Amino acid sequence: MTQTETADRVRSTLATVDWRRATFDLFRRVRATPDPEAAHTLWREGRDAMFAGHPASPLLAEDAAAFTALPVAPYDPAWRFRLPVESAEPQSLDVETGTDGTVHFDRLGVVRVPGVGSLDVWAHGGYAGGLFVPVKDADAGRPGGTYGGGRYLLDTIKGSDLGGDDGELVLDFNFAYNPSCAYDPAWACPLAPPGNTVPVAVPVGERYGS
Repeated sequence: MTQTETADRVRSTLATVDWRRATFDLFRRVRATPDPEAAHTLWREGRDAMFAGHPASPLLAEDAAAFTALPVAPYDPAWRFRLPVESAEPQSLDVETGTDGTVHFDRLGVVRVPGVGSLDVWAHGGYAGGLFVPVKDADAGRPGGTYGGGRYLLDTIKGSDLGGDDGELVLDFNFAYNPSCAYDPAWACPLAPPGNTVPVAVPVGERYGS
């Protein structure tokens, strides 16, 4: 590896670290905001600023030039839930990613979302731990719908965490967001498996395309 390549790798790695630092801080402020709708505005504006100006933004150069804001639906309080994590049969999931190698998940349990269906709750098998809850809804892959591979509700190892305690999780579908691979094909992201696919459309959160 040349000196230039090494320097580029250092810059890229530090930019990714700062992106995750900013994400953790953004969700810390979201959790500290009592009004969920105000928290959603804070989250939306924070992510727009990161996508527009951060060196680790997943936007391709040609998309960044025309970027104004992410396509996020207005807040709807009916899509916010606090749900217990129920027991489920053990299951594992191994995902090949472009940056983190093979990522291992173990099914921790399941949440049952009223009017939506059940979602598997995954525990990250790496040393840092963490929870992962993706969702793929009936609008996935449709024009003007949601990203075909699904969206993330929680990915605590990378900072997206809405809180919860006493065996319960806060799941607010208004905060569902697209993985980085939705914007840059160089990324390989964990996508929603069958246990995180629901038969209904989820009209809130980040959309995809026009």
